[in-house]
Amino acid sequence: MAEMMKVVQLHEFGGPEVLKYEDAPRPIASGGDVLVRVHAASINPPDLYLRDGYRALPPEWQPDPAFPIIPGTDVSGIVAAIGDDVSGFSVGDEVYAMVRFPEDLMKGSGAYAEYVCVPASELAQKPESIDHAQTAGAPMSLLTAWQFLVAPGHGAVNPFQSFPHMPVPLGGKTVLVNGAGGGVGHLAVQVAKWKGARVIAVASGKHEALLRDLGADDFIDYTRVAAEAVVQNVDLVLDAVGGPDMERFLKSIKPGGALFLANPLGFSGHDEAARRGVTVSSTQVRSNGTQLAEAGRLLGNGTFRVVIDSTFLLAEASAAHERAARGGIQGKVVLITG
Repeated sequence: MAEMMKVVQLHEFGGPEVLKYEDAPRPIASGGDVLVRVHAASINPPDLYLRDGYRALPPEWQPDPAFPIIPGTDVSGIVAAIGDDVSGFSVGDEVYAMVRFPEDLMKGSGAYAEYVCVPASELAQKPESIDHAQTAGAPMSLLTAWQFLVAPGHGAVNPFQSFPHMPVPLGGKTVLVNGAGGGVGHLAVQVAKWKGARVIAVASGKHEALLRDLGADDFIDYTRVAAEAVVQNVDLVLDAVGGPDMERFLKSIKPGGALFLANPLGFSGHDEAARRGVTVSSTQVRSNGTQLAEAGRLLGNGTFRVVIDSTFLLAEASAAHERAARGGIQGKVVLITG
């Protein structure tokens, strides 16, 4: 008889109330996989989109569900078992990962659970100096910032454009990060600063003290003034928000500069960008244990810091999703499994 574990899973799409805390069979590590006892899992926008059935996407892109679905990608925990052909990890190791993303984008990667199987290639040793909650908050957000600003780390076809995304040199450049208070944004500020950029952070006023502490050189409270109205001649804008009117940032970028879009759906300014000599680029974050190991050393020595907005028990996943959906998040929302 299969051993059981506690999970949060979906039997239908809908609001936060459709997340059910219940029992499910514990997975078994097979070839190339590592079974991780999850101590913490963080919430990311794709979790909310999946729970909602990706209704914002065109119908042909929406998932054909095979319920039940266990959502979540980001975990920090301890190796419980190792499958065949796995090297570099041992039972008892503290590890973290972004699990099977985007491969399991439409069906859930299983992180909202007490145990999850992770391909060994996606795992990295957890930084010893920070706790599981902070570590769980890192993978998707930090890999997104890293793959936009440092190195893509893969040669996969970009689903959003016909050419591969290429980071730009940041030493001595000026970078504006829109949505700097959120999960991706607060880490992008730190990555850009580490790479030698002057960083302008755009967020609501409540985030100013934190973002300056994280290294932002300048701060713009978008609730008081539009960033594009007061900023000119920046080398790069990283928009971590998306939504309507992303084109507004083009007027703030110097010729030869770039606009990087974390969520490019709906962008309609390609002709204007071409006229201004601005490169517009996006990429889809992908699991990468090697990059997490490199970034983990910077988390461990304090170069990067993961900010936690709030924590919830795994059984409180519905409330955690309600918090995430309200917006105004400072850093990450994290689930604690115990």
